Order: sequence, then C-alpha cells, then structure tokens
Amino acid sequence: MRTVPLLSVVVPAYDVQDYLGECLDSLLTQRFTDVEVIGVDDCSPDGSGRVLDEYAARDPRLRVLHLPVNRGLGPARNAGLAAATGEYVWFVDSDDWVDEQSLARIAARLAATEPDVLLLGHEINHPDLRVQRDPGDALLTGLPATCTAAERPEVFRVFPSAWNKVVRREFLLGLGIDYPAGWYEDLPVSYPMLAAAGSIAATDAVCYHYRQRGGSILATGGARNLDLISQYELAFARLAALGEAAAPLVPVLYRVMVKHLFVLLGSGRIGAADRRAYFRRASDLARRLRPAGFVPPAGGDGVRYRLLVSGSWPAVAAVRTAYRGARDGRRVARRARRLAHRGGSLAGKSLLRGYYHAQLRRPVDEHLALYCAYWGRGYAGNPKAIYEKARELAPAVRGVWAVTAEAAREMPPGVEYVVQDTPAFFRALATAKYLVNNNNFGNYLVKRPGTVFLQTHHGTPLKSMGVDERRHPLAPAGKHATTQSLLARCAAWDYDLSSNGYSSTIWHQAYPVDFRTLEYGYPRNDVLVDATAAQVSALRTRLGIGPDETVVLYAPTHREYQPHYRPLFDPAEFVAALGPRHRLLTRAHYFYAEGTGAEPGGAVLDVSSYPVVEELYLMADVLITDYSSAMFDYAVLDRPIVIYAPDWNVYRDTRGVYFNLAAAPPGLFARDYAELVEAFRTGAVDTAATRQRRAEFRDRFCGFDDGRAAERVVRKLMLGEEPELPAAARPDSAGQPGR
Repeated sequence: MRTVPLLSVVVPAYDVQDYLGECLDSLLTQRFTDVEVIGVDDCSPDGSGRVLDEYAARDPRLRVLHLPVNRGLGPARNAGLAAATGEYVWFVDSDDWVDEQSLARIAARLAATEPDVLLLGHEINHPDLRVQRDPGDALLTGLPATCTAAERPEVFRVFPSAWNKVVRREFLLGLGIDYPAGWYEDLPVSYPMLAAAGSIAATDAVCYHYRQRGGSILATGGARNLDLISQYELAFARLAALGEAAAPLVPVLYRVMVKHLFVLLGSGRIGAADRRAYFRRASDLARRLRPAGFVPPAGGDGVRYRLLVSGSWPAVAAVRTAYRGARDGRRVARRARRLAHRGGSLAGKSLLRGYYHAQLRRPVDEHLALYCAYWGRGYAGNPKAIYEKARELAPAVRGVWAVTAEAAREMPPGVEYVVQDTPAFFRALATAKYLVNNNNFGNYLVKRPGTVFLQTHHGTPLKSMGVDERRHPLAPAGKHATTQSLLARCAAWDYDLSSNGYSSTIWHQAYPVDFRTLEYGYPRNDVLVDATAAQVSALRTRLGIGPDETVVLYAPTHREYQPHYRPLFDPAEFVAALGPRHRLLTRAHYFYAEGTGAEPGGAVLDVSSYPVVEELYLMADVLITDYSSAMFDYAVLDRPIVIYAPDWNVYRDTRGVYFNLAAAPPGLFARDYAELVEAFRTGAVDTAATRQRRAEFRDRFCGFDDGRAAERVVRKLMLGEEPELPAAARPDSAGQPGR
C-alpha cells in the first residue's frame, strides 16, 4: 500500500502573481486528488509568495517553500524536488495551467505503463488567443506503449521542456543531475534523462497549456540568450557520463543542437552587440562536439550546419543580408501593388515613413520626451499631469506633445507640440528618449534601444480591454484580425502605469506582453487631492454656478450598440424633478463629437467639450455614471456616486466586465429612472449604507491617490529614483499587493 502521493507537482513562482492563481486552481480543483503541490517562492518581488500562502491555508495538499534569495528557475525546481515525496514528480511553470482532466489522464497512463518518463501533449496559447498544438506532439502518437530513447531516438525532437514530462522521482534523483542556473535550463536535464530512462511512455492528450508571453525591449534577454551554448555543452557532458549506452544518441542530439543554435541566431532575440560573440561561441561548440563520422543533413539543416561550423561570420552575414533583401523586396512589391490599387493617396505617408527611418539613425535625444493622449486629441489625462510635473522636477527634459491638426488649435500657450504625420512628428518620435502615451503610437513605431515607453492608460478598467474584448459579442469590428497588431504595438511598452493592485492584474491579463508595472496611482487624479476650496469656487463661478447650487454631473460611457450619444433619461425632465437650485452637467464620451446636445445656459449644461474633466469632478457635488472609469477617479473626492445602469445585464453580457458592479458599487445602484429620481428626492444617494459602499470602493481602488502620483512617475522615469509609496496604499481584495 502506497503511503506517499502518486504525484508531486513542483510550481516555482517568481513575478507571476497575475497568473499564479489560475495555475494553482487548475491543479487543486481536479477530481483526482492523490497529489501534493510544492510551491516555491523564489524570493519573488511581487505578491506571488502571499498568493501561495493563501492557497496553502485553504488546501493542505499545497506546501510552500520561501527561498531566502532569488536563485532562478532551475535552482527553484531543485529545491522543490528535494522537498517532494511523491512517486512521480511534475514541474509546472506558474504562468501556465494544466488541463482539467490532466491529473486523471496522467495517473491512468502511469498505472498502465509504469515508465521512468511520461511525455505529455500540450497546447501553445498565444497572446492573441490563438491556440495550437506543439508540432513536436505529432511524434507522441507514433510511439509504442513504452520504449527507450535508443529504440526511438525521435523522442529527442519532442520539445525539451521540464513541464511536458512526468518523471519517476527516485529515477531522477538517482541520475545525480540537477537543473542549472541560467536560461535554457531544461536542456541539460531533458536529454540525459531521456537517454538514461529504462522506459518512456507518452500520451498525446493535451495535459498542459503553455502560455506564450510577449516581450518588450526590456525583456528581450540580449546576452542572456548566450546561456544556450553553455547549457548544450553541459547536456553533452552529461550524456557522455552515461557511457556507451548513450553513445548512439550523441549524433541525434548534435543535429538538434546545430539547428537550435542557428535558429536562435536569426530569431531577433540576440541584439546586434552580442550576435558575433554568440556566433563565435556557437561555431566553436559545434566544431568541438561534432561526432566522429557525422554526415551533414540535406536541405536547409545542412546549410545551417555548414555555415555554423565554418566559423565565418561574413558568410553568415551575407546569407542573412540576402534573405532580408529578398524578404524586404517582397514587402516593397506588395506595398507598391497596394499603392497602385488605392491610387496615390498613400504616397505621402510612404515618404514620411522613409523620413522616419532616416531619423532613426540619429542619436537618441536624452533630454526629449514625447507625450500623447487619446490618439492626439489634445492636452489631457495622465500624460498632461506627468508633463507638468516633469517641467517642475526635471526641467532639463524638454517635453513635446503629439497632437492632431485640429487639436493643435486648442493647445495651451507655452506647450510645445508637433502635428501628427508631419516630418517634425516623426523626427521627435525617432529621437525622443521618453515616450508617454495613454494609448499607442502606430504600427510604424520602431522601439529603439535606450528609449523608454510609459503606457499610462485611460482609467481603471471595468469593461473588458485588450485581448479580453475578443471573448464578447460586441468586440469592435475587425478586433479578431487586429489582435496580433495590437500586441505588436504593446510589446514596445517598458512600463505600465497602474492605479491599484486590481488594475495591475487586469493590465497583464488584457495585454499579455512583458512590461514592468508602476503601481503609483494616476497622476491625473493628483489635482483632486490637492485642489483648494477657493480653486473649486473659482471653477464654479467660471461656469456661472452659484455657491448654493447642487451640481450633478452625468457622465455615461460609450455603448457599442449605440451609434450616437443617447442619454438614458431626459436631462431637462430630470433636473426639473430635482427642484430649484440644482444644476445638471452632461458630458458625453469623447467618441461623440456632437456632445449631448443640451442648450447652453439654464439648468442643464453640455460640458462635453470642457477641456479638463478633473475640473468638472471638482465642481460636482454628485456623480451619475454607469460603466465609465469616471467612478474610480471621482471616488477620490469621497462624494456621492450613483450608478444608473438600466441596461446592466445587456452591457455585462455583450461588452464584458471584470467584476460585478451591481454587487459592489461605489454608492447607490439604480436600475430604472423612477428609482433614480426617488433616490435624489429622498436623499438615498447619500446615506450611511452608500457611504459604507463608497468607503469599501475607495479602499480597494484609491489607495495610491495621495496627490503625488505624477511625482513618483517623474522620479522613477526621468530621475532614476525609487519613489516612496503612500502609506495608505492597500492590497486589493484578492490580496495582491503592488510591485
């Protein structure tokens, strides 16, 4: 009778708090329960360790190891293996997840074959939501019930990861090999393990879901990809240590290695500064490890082999140049055909793009920042607040705004700007050290080494964003076709500005590329904290609002199923129902250029074109909104908020939301007009109950709004400092702290 679990699952965790819960849920909610999970907190800088501890408190099958220092993925796996007690061990990466039937399938296959190594089928989940089977999985279907690598050497062509193999624990420990530090740490374990296994079994069923995450300029790895060379060298040394039994597999691994080394060279993951050094080391390794009597393969693999062992970088560079020339020639031909088909309308843009690429040869201007907000619509939002603080704290950094020709007419005096799609714009875009935007620049952006892109976002998200929009019926037209283009633009982000821990998780989910989160709060809300009563009074006077009037701001969001602005109640009727000394300000979403249509003057004012929405928040005594991010900003003021959402169910099911607003509103949640009017008549908009909801909402979403968010951004981005976070900042309701 077995007294230990069948399976130990080792889950190393480092900077994965946005994915770790999904991974653990996929393991701990399965019907098969003869399993232990070893969570290894590799001294993670985010909340991963806390997430592990919370799950362990709820499920005794999870044990947590907290490493005192960061050791890297390989050593973290070793630590988990040392603590494991199961008959078999499975290494699962914490940003991936396992299939809901995987444990039962694995258990059944282990019982039927009792192998040393079980190979698993897996799917690749791309950032744009495409899902594909790994090509190497096709090899699994042709394997017998059990085999050895000597009998079926094609197992060396199965993807060499730790997570697509379940291994008998005593067998792995008996090999005396561990996972090394560095990148590509799977290789020196996977190959000797397969070579030494007395029996190998496989299941081609999908047991594992591998999450392919994108990368930014800060996360491309650069010189760290040279680890591939040393890891292959270690793999061959370990194979040799197995003796004559493994000798027939040396040529098999050699051929795999040569192809891998050459493919990495052309992958774009090694920067120009490291490319020659990588090639020299790879070529030296290929010559040193070449087996006696090795026969070069035919076709493309043979060309790669001969180029690699030649040691001639000029030859490789010539082949690369020829390939790029042919590829670029095809692109130019396609573009010329499109221009011919569409007439000469794109000729001017084509010339500007050429000018832009010429400007990219100029040095990066270390003292230039390019700002943009709302696709160039003007001077607003988080970029505006950061720009103004940078003028104060980093005056050596010259700030320039990218705006449309129409918005240029409204730019404040003294604020330098360039008009989009002009030579001046492309010159600034090509040379600016800092790029600050609450959206993206176009697909044409070339992210240069040494430049820094800060994505500030529009607001705290309730509605689905980014790739999550694809999951809902009213995803904008063409969204499915443009997701890859979106993620390519987002891959330029170095930093992502977040207003709270909740948002940090959502941004990583909605935009699955690698960036560093700055959980600092939103700079545009600093004014809501710092404004004085005298300043607010002056703002109200400017709009003709008396000191004894109650101001209600109605700011609904855009609805995809409405082509034009359409208020969900009659503004004049509503303000009349409120009685004298009430003023209703109506503000349409910026997608609606026509505004709300309210007549100027009187009890209802259309403030859709008012340039600074934060000033409207300061003037308002009450906010009425629906699904807009305005609620998160206005909550900073700790004033009554009413959610008027008669179409909540429709909006929730068609546009998609991240949490149930009806269950956790920042105040009163009204579903019909009669309820809305009655709430204002009776004072139900501001009661002990609504104030409690507002306090809970503020605790969750406004902990970083202390009036110093812009200062934190500028100190980090332009002064290279690590700013102090506010003492009031709290983890979100899921226990996810900032990082």
